[in-house]
Amino acid sequence: MKIAVLGGGHGAYAAAADLTLSGHEVRLWRRDGAALAPLLAHGGIRLKDAEGERDVAIHSVSADIGLALRGAELIVLPTPATAQDDIAQAMAPHLQNGQVVFLAPGTFGSFTMARRVRALGCLADVRWAETGTMPYLARKHGPCEVNLTIRAVHLPTGVYPAIHADETLAVIRRAYPSVHACGDALSGALMNAGPIIHPPLIVMNAAPLQHFERWDIHNEGTQASVRAVTNQLDLERMSVREAVGWGAPHYPLRDHYENDRWMYGDAHKKLVKSGDWRENIDLHHHRYVTEDIELGLAFLCSVARWVGVDAPIASASNSISIWPAFSNTSEPFTFWPATIPCFRSMNIR
Repeated sequence: MKIAVLGGGHGAYAAAADLTLSGHEVRLWRRDGAALAPLLAHGGIRLKDAEGERDVAIHSVSADIGLALRGAELIVLPTPATAQDDIAQAMAPHLQNGQVVFLAPGTFGSFTMARRVRALGCLADVRWAETGTMPYLARKHGPCEVNLTIRAVHLPTGVYPAIHADETLAVIRRAYPSVHACGDALSGALMNAGPIIHPPLIVMNAAPLQHFERWDIHNEGTQASVRAVTNQLDLERMSVREAVGWGAPHYPLRDHYENDRWMYGDAHKKLVKSGDWRENIDLHHHRYVTEDIELGLAFLCSVARWVGVDAPIASASNSISIWPAFSNTSEPFTFWPATIPCFRSMNIR
């Protein structure tokens, strides 16, 4: 299958290499053309995983998004939600009928990006989907090297428009067999694990993150007090999913720590053992703040208010009293409250 992978981060490089090894024709695109020079000079991506190390030659590496999208059956976006609007603008003139866009994860981007490209005049019949986490736990070890620690074993995925779910998921499963249906785009967005796991880890580890050059929020930073908060926050997420009308499986985050039933299976020990998550996290600019708090938690709070579910942990984590310490803005996002009712008022399910 012809697949476009959009992005230049850990997940995009892991996807480009992994999907190539699975036999697909991969076109990797990123906005920063200069950053692609090492890949072009090296001849591909150096992939490290449980099977060892090898060089993977990518079919196409380019800063030309039209080239990447032309003829692609599947378009994979393992990119932060903060990049979605820019990517939607870049994609809009080049999308073609029948293409499937897979956001991994999405933060409701499957709806907002679809609406954005349509507003820009794109009339192509495109199907959009989003899942609850990236298909990989991976970290780049250099400009053309990526270490892939874990592949997801469960990827609950929502589709927009939901009436096209069966054929949309069939396309995505050719690349990711672990994908399974979880309903519409809103259901898929409420599977997003990032806004549940990262905000408590960031807020409750703020001091060591500022003190130490590198700190592993998933190892020393994950203690019983932190787990208690993430568990409660996740209960709020699941209550919201239930109130919206979606039942189990909800993929409770506690399974990530306690058994092998979560999206990555029995992954937490492998994640910590890799050492890749002992890193420097900037409390102002890291995506755990700009994406998972400013967008992800704001989204959860908006849906909770819309369906009348009390979500005190989510609201506190997203409150103005916490913002100034981490963010460059003192205002929570106001985009979501108008977007959620719009989604359900349209004939899209």
